[in-house]
Amino acid sequence: MKSVTVSIDVPQTPEQVYGFLDVMAHHERFTDHYLTGWRFSGPARGVGACATVTAALGGMKTDVTIKVVEAEAPRRIVERNVSAAGRRLAHGTYAIEPLQTGGTHISFTYTWVRAPLADRLLAPVVRTTMRHANRTVMRRLATELARHVSAADS
Repeated sequence: MKSVTVSIDVPQTPEQVYGFLDVMAHHERFTDHYLTGWRFSGPARGVGACATVTAALGGMKTDVTIKVVEAEAPRRIVERNVSAAGRRLAHGTYAIEPLQTGGTHISFTYTWVRAPLADRLLAPVVRTTMRHANRTVMRRLATELARHVSAADS
């Protein structure tokens, strides 16, 4: 299946963005519209940080284990996602790039490594649903970053 990428520009620095995204517990704040029941394990941040969540998309619910497998400050975070009883394996990659005008360009790419037959048969619908959900994630991430950085500055 083709990957899905969404992005947003924010006024925060790449270091501020990375610092926020590096903490797994922060992800709940901008993804809880479709990822619920967050349970954390491993370190709070960096490689090995892990969460198990319930994903509700397209009328379906499934448990997903999200684990950080690569972290390159302040440029990139890669998560491995396992769901559908191991039949779905994907990577979620946050790329963090400075903008010439200040601020940061954040992109998130969801790449399927292995997908259940139903996902493959409905690939256009699955991709559209993921793109829509992750566009919402990016907008909510921008809001949460502003709150986080503002609170840290006060």
